[in-house]
Amino acid sequence: MFQIDESLSLWQSDRLIQAVKVQGEILGQSRQFLRELGFTEILPVIISPITDPLTDFRVRGEIECYGHRYQITKSMIFHKQISLLSLPRIFCFSPNVRIEEAARQTTGKHLIEFVQLDLEMRGAGRDEVMKLGEGLVTYIIRNVKAACGTELASLGRDLRVPEPPFERVTHESAVRTYGADYEDALSADVRAPVWLIDLPIDQREFYDREASDRPGVLVDMDLIYPEGYGEALSGGEREYQPAKILKRIERKGIDPKVYEIYLQFAGKGLHPSAGFGIGIERLTRYICGLRRIEETRLFAKLPGVLGL
Repeated sequence: MFQIDESLSLWQSDRLIQAVKVQGEILGQSRQFLRELGFTEILPVIISPITDPLTDFRVRGEIECYGHRYQITKSMIFHKQISLLSLPRIFCFSPNVRIEEAARQTTGKHLIEFVQLDLEMRGAGRDEVMKLGEGLVTYIIRNVKAACGTELASLGRDLRVPEPPFERVTHESAVRTYGADYEDALSADVRAPVWLIDLPIDQREFYDREASDRPGVLVDMDLIYPEGYGEALSGGEREYQPAKILKRIERKGIDPKVYEIYLQFAGKGLHPSAGFGIGIERLTRYICGLRRIEETRLFAKLPGVLGL
């Protein structure tokens, strides 16, 4: 049952109102930073025959239209790669729908509908896109802090502007230091954003590129917020060679027919590229110092909870 009184209480709260104002500044600063670097903004894709498998490819939000089956976008990863056939640098504010386990409603950082700032660069490698990510995050935090001092003061947030380059921690080192729950433990332990790099091949999707000199290790990265706020962004270099993509699809146990359209584009020739997606609601939560992610947007939809 929809809880209208609880929703109204949240929507009319000063914390949410201040957070939404800050979020508007985050969007504006993001656009300005990327446009100055020659990025072109493209419009989001809401439904498509193909979308990100995100480990459990069986969880598919689908609709039927004109006799065709479309999936609701989990991420625009394939569309970003295909967009580079037209433009060398693209970004998009992409709505994503990911049907999470209901138990994740208590984490404070999971929504089933959210927005990512998604970007991709033709011919880029991981180091280049990590440097871009550091510049973007630092630029946003510095300028939002300057523009939204009143809102942040109202929220009681004393925000520190990070200084690049950010520390890098390998997945192997993080597991050795913190154990299986390495992401949350690392986030709680650090005082500035930190890169988590070199994740094992079986923990990511088939489009992440395997290092040519380190079998089983991906040329990817996550950015982890400090203060226990968890993952900020995820990305890396993309696989673009058709034979390797097909091999990885089969390794994941996915029927190649599911990604037949994507494989056809790969056969025509995708560009080497790298990029990432950064969650806008999570960035808002971190900048504002909020405990719960539903405090970052109107009409938030928590896993397992009916939302408007």
